[in-house]
Amino acid sequence: MPQPPKLLTPSNSPLDLFGSEVRRYRVLANYSIKQLAAKIPYSPSFIGVVERAESHCERAFAEHCDAVLDTKQALSHLHDGLFGNKKDAFPEWFRKWPTVEEEAGTLKVYSPIVVHGLLQMEAYASALLFGDSQAIDARMARQAILTRADPVPPRLIYVLPETVLWYDVGGRDVMRSQLDCLAGASNDRLSIQVVPNGARHPGNQGEFMIATLPGGEEIAFADSAGRGIMMDTREDIYRLKERFDAIATQALPTSLSADLIAHTIEEKWTT
Repeated sequence: MPQPPKLLTPSNSPLDLFGSEVRRYRVLANYSIKQLAAKIPYSPSFIGVVERAESHCERAFAEHCDAVLDTKQALSHLHDGLFGNKKDAFPEWFRKWPTVEEEAGTLKVYSPIVVHGLLQMEAYASALLFGDSQAIDARMARQAILTRADPVPPRLIYVLPETVLWYDVGGRDVMRSQLDCLAGASNDRLSIQVVPNGARHPGNQGEFMIATLPGGEEIAFADSAGRGIMMDTREDIYRLKERFDAIATQALPTSLSADLIAHTIEEKWTT
């Protein structure tokens, strides 16, 4: 039996007001979320998080909804009034990547400093984002792809060095909860593998992600000191895949990785 839609209070926030209006116009037009997604370049899960006030959206989303739902530009006008030129809570250079994550069949991720955003708990993300509620909400909304029912979640292969487990983000309680979550997170769609400290590998050049789409296309995203860069050329993808494979060969299997995470909780983060 489907869950009832989340109750929104439009006066609570701009996100609540915008989400409630998207839902209202969609229902008035007699569209389901899936039917609307079939006519605009956004997935059902993304429409859902916007309607539930869990994420910002770019103005183009409002424009597409206006055209399909025949709102006479009401949603675009509302978006302008509520958000101005702020398209969402992501920086400009990252804005397209969450859509790639939504569409991916497989994601390969290497994060050398902190736990990757798709697996961060809210308290951990809050410490990294200095309590910025909009940025935190946007990061949490990205994680919906890992628990969705339709389509199936992407296959996520996450590799991290052991030193990530030692880096204090938010204090002992936050770290203990975050690592406990990691230790039990692996399943048939998600593998978490830790590279033991001291293992030699080419993973000291920053975070990167490789997405394989259902049609076989591959897109990558690599972080640098000041911004991230999306890549889709064959040479760039090949180079990052070679690097990922070289790092992954030094990683422990998922069960031993979980044991190492649990051991780290006891040794470092339990008083």
